[in-house]
Amino acid sequence: MSDAIYQAQPPLEFIPPAFNPLLLKFVHLLLPNWIRWRTAISHIEAENVEVLANLYSQFQAGKVRFMLAFRHPKTDDPLCLEYLLSQLVPKVARQQGIQLQYPLHAHFIYDRGIPLWAGSHIGWLAANLGGTPIQRGKADWTGLRSARDLFVNGNFPMAAAPEGATNGLSEIISPLEPGIAQLGFWCAEDLQKAGRIEEVVIVPVGLKYSYVNEPWENIANLLTELETASGLVVKSDNTNLSLESLYPRLLSLAEHLLGTMEKFYTRFYHQKLPDEKIIKGEITDRNEALAYRLQAVMNAALFISEQYFDLPARGNWTDRCRRVEQAAWNYIYREDFKDIKSLSLLDKNLGDRVAEEAFSRMWHMRLVETFVAVSGNYVRQKPTVDRFAETTLILWDMFRKIKGGNPLQRPQLGKQQVKITVGEPISVSGRYETYKTSRLAARQAVADLTNDLQQQLESLVTQG
Repeated sequence: MSDAIYQAQPPLEFIPPAFNPLLLKFVHLLLPNWIRWRTAISHIEAENVEVLANLYSQFQAGKVRFMLAFRHPKTDDPLCLEYLLSQLVPKVARQQGIQLQYPLHAHFIYDRGIPLWAGSHIGWLAANLGGTPIQRGKADWTGLRSARDLFVNGNFPMAAAPEGATNGLSEIISPLEPGIAQLGFWCAEDLQKAGRIEEVVIVPVGLKYSYVNEPWENIANLLTELETASGLVVKSDNTNLSLESLYPRLLSLAEHLLGTMEKFYTRFYHQKLPDEKIIKGEITDRNEALAYRLQAVMNAALFISEQYFDLPARGNWTDRCRRVEQAAWNYIYREDFKDIKSLSLLDKNLGDRVAEEAFSRMWHMRLVETFVAVSGNYVRQKPTVDRFAETTLILWDMFRKIKGGNPLQRPQLGKQQVKITVGEPISVSGRYETYKTSRLAARQAVADLTNDLQQQLESLVTQG
């Protein structure tokens, strides 16, 4: 994260898409080696790829406009999706005798905040690959108009992650945001107004990661590192490494971390954390107690942010996080700082103090973001090395956010393989006549489409 984030600055500028075909050609050429050298991914396979091959054929024939709505457990997901389009779809198309024009690619929607923490070069790369940014916590009409136009008129289909952010868990889908469904209906509306006959569909795409070999030794080493950092006495036995031997350590670490954060928010932020059910013995199971306590700590952390920004504590975790994020951006990237050189030194310094405080308050929300999909029972429900590793890495994410550091430098516990599953296309056009009858019908149609997409993505996770 740049130090400039602590200073008041002019409002965030929209980064317009500026697709560069030469850059895409270079990316496609480099991609397989880049994935091999710079990620833990050793193999990517996909099912139902012929669905995409046929859709691209129809798209290029002017018969359909579609959006890929993909799962987003990790920051490697866009690389996997690009590999699907550049390597796997052409292979299947050749096998099926489907004639396609190359390159195959997709315009995509990305969070405008990504270049703030990943670097401005990421914003340049995204723009030149045909991406369009969106500010997630507000009605970003400039970003929405750009995405809407690309959906209707872009040279490629669209791609977006309806979860809005990574959650670190391959087998848990976060609640979907309604923006993808809304863009689908807007596309159908714009096509009808223009007298065009293309059908609009949304294609669910599941991504699931698994370890090639069970990395219990690396998991144990990471647990030791986290235990040491948290002040726990480490008594590890690396002679018999398994889920059965390591799970008690994971539970003890999680309980210790929760206890530390409870004391932190109680002592320094004067929060009263509910523990009646545990005191009264209504919750005796360690996993259930963890889930109960985690929800209370998350609510306290978000409340601290919301209270500072004078925001209502309503909606699900994702809604509340996005609201806090946008309020912080409004304090840091200010409309009244457009002409920053004309400001007095006093006004600039006061603005910096506000920006610093806003960034500090947003930090509590970032902690909550780490755990939005954590249930407390993820490993116990399905005791696999993959779930155990994902949970341990989420605890590592918490440590990283507390001490600061590059979010992209996550530990690699072992080589992974990726299973991509293309779901059945969901017709938006078939729902458009109902959508356009009234505002109430439109809201319900968006909600129904979002719900159907959620169910499809969850089924793809199960299949994968």
